[in-house]
Amino acid sequence: MTDETLETVETPEPPPAREPLDLTLVKRVLEAALLSASEPLAIGPLKRLFGGELDADSLRKILDEIREEWTDRPVELTSVASGWRFRVRPEYQRYLDRISNDKAPRYSRAVLETLAIIAYRQPVTRGDIEDIRGVAVSPPTLKALEERGWIDVVGHRETPGRPALFATTRKFLDDLNLRSLEELPALEELQSTLDANFEAAPAAPTQESLLEEAHEADPGDAPSEPPAADAAAPPSDIPSSGADAPPEDTEQPHAG
Repeated sequence: MTDETLETVETPEPPPAREPLDLTLVKRVLEAALLSASEPLAIGPLKRLFGGELDADSLRKILDEIREEWTDRPVELTSVASGWRFRVRPEYQRYLDRISNDKAPRYSRAVLETLAIIAYRQPVTRGDIEDIRGVAVSPPTLKALEERGWIDVVGHRETPGRPALFATTRKFLDDLNLRSLEELPALEELQSTLDANFEAAPAAPTQESLLEEAHEADPGDAPSEPPAADAAAPPSDIPSSGADAPPEDTEQPHAG
């Protein structure tokens, strides 16, 4: 290659350096996205807001800063199982309920007992629930929880009949404002948590612990992989039914 040829070769110019993102703008964009979203937003979609210029760790740090900045406001930024979201703080929600036409459904004691058993003993079969509650589980009870999106069938137990195994969903954690099952409250705190988050009806008279019977049952009846929270103390009572609740279980006591 001659000197003349070398002179004609053009050296490519380096790409222009990106200007660093303005932190205030990033926070405002995140707030706009989260406040306008109807569902929690995960880190992946939030990264796309900035064309990949922010990595996941930087984004989480900024989100934590936003959460701190909103500490004294009636709306808070929270991290749940499906991502990040803004929500009205529980102490203000009761005022907004006075002008809202969308009322949270009230669930019967049977539904909430069944939900508690699934949450702390999952995965469980319908038979497991019946052994613990001592009564047959009516179809509307499980249907109410499935329609709300709080439970789902996650498999089948390899026993005769291959009964369905039920477990809670990410939506259940989102609605309870939790990131994982490890954050479930102790069983005795479940009632107040349900009251605050789901507008459950007033508590019924105290009844015997649901899970004491489960601990005393034959080990073969218990799920093989209960969550860590299963060892917590049992609840003293469960919220009773409200006007909009599905019908209570009316079947005869379950024969173990």
